[in-house]
Amino acid sequence: MKNLILIAGLLIGMPLLAQTKVIKKNAVKANDFGVTYSLPKTSLVVDVEVTKVTCEAGPYYPYAEKYLGIKDVVTEDKVYYTLGKVNLINRGVPDPDHTYIIEFKQGTVAPYAYLTEDGLLCSINTEYVPAEAEPENAEDKASPANVLDASVLSEELLMAGSTARQAEVAAKQIYRIRDSRLNILTGEADNLPPDGDAMKLVIQQLEEQERALTNLFTGVRTQETDHYEVSLIPNEDLENEVLFRFSERLGIVDADDLGGAPVYINLTATEKAPVLDPKEAEKKEKSLKGVVYNVPGKALVEIRMNHKTLYKGEAQITQYGTREGLAPVMFEDKKAPVKVTFYPETGAIKQIIQ
Repeated sequence: MKNLILIAGLLIGMPLLAQTKVIKKNAVKANDFGVTYSLPKTSLVVDVEVTKVTCEAGPYYPYAEKYLGIKDVVTEDKVYYTLGKVNLINRGVPDPDHTYIIEFKQGTVAPYAYLTEDGLLCSINTEYVPAEAEPENAEDKASPANVLDASVLSEELLMAGSTARQAEVAAKQIYRIRDSRLNILTGEADNLPPDGDAMKLVIQQLEEQERALTNLFTGVRTQETDHYEVSLIPNEDLENEVLFRFSERLGIVDADDLGGAPVYINLTATEKAPVLDPKEAEKKEKSLKGVVYNVPGKALVEIRMNHKTLYKGEAQITQYGTREGLAPVMFEDKKAPVKVTFYPETGAIKQIIQ
């Protein structure tokens, strides 16, 4: 794994993408009319959705089909994990080997640039508006339910001797609740709620009681969904590289933990700049003038587990590309300076407005 840097972590209840924070840097006399920035190198972030399912069996599950006609019930207490969506994010990290200065000609009208907090170039002479972060999924935050709710245990149920008798009493209580609800809704109840709000409250309470009693037969399944990230910085193609391992019993485990099935990543260059020898590379670097930017290469990325493809798509890889420069003369017009926006995650040009 010498050509791969892995950083893994569990992100509980966090958005999938964090919003980029940017800083405006003015080119003034104090900084010699220059703004220092870094070009990024590609950090691919594999975001994995993992759901923890907790199953709690009800005490009357053997009688669920007999009394309620329900076959799909929890028969034992257990915890298991499922693997959900797998996404690939190009985050980009500053490359310390490629730091440059945008030099503005003295007298240019209010030259400035926008940088990320860690110094990646976003725009020159124009405002940069970061993309909004994705909102959290509120459905993943549901509170876990309990099988046993003592408030619905009637005296008759508690006095019943055997489990079989208790199940019979609980089932009869469920049917009485259903009859009461139906009578209220059809207006046949002896004592109807005085108004619509009161009826709504009574119906809600009856439904909660029915659900609590039904849980004694069906059991309860609760789910908690988290996001797990693995970041990698590729310097060359990857074949069957283990990102992490997954176990239905343990969830996500480390790549070297044999308790889980391996999740592999394959990364194959589809567009790659020719490799220069050291002298040619040095000559090219010295020839770069003006604003230096990245021209990323491209790669096909596939993530698999148990011969099943979890993700497949194309990614821009700056390590597979090259660097070019915008001519300094473009920024020397004192009346109408050129405006340029970049993709901070790759360092590539997004738009040039003259």
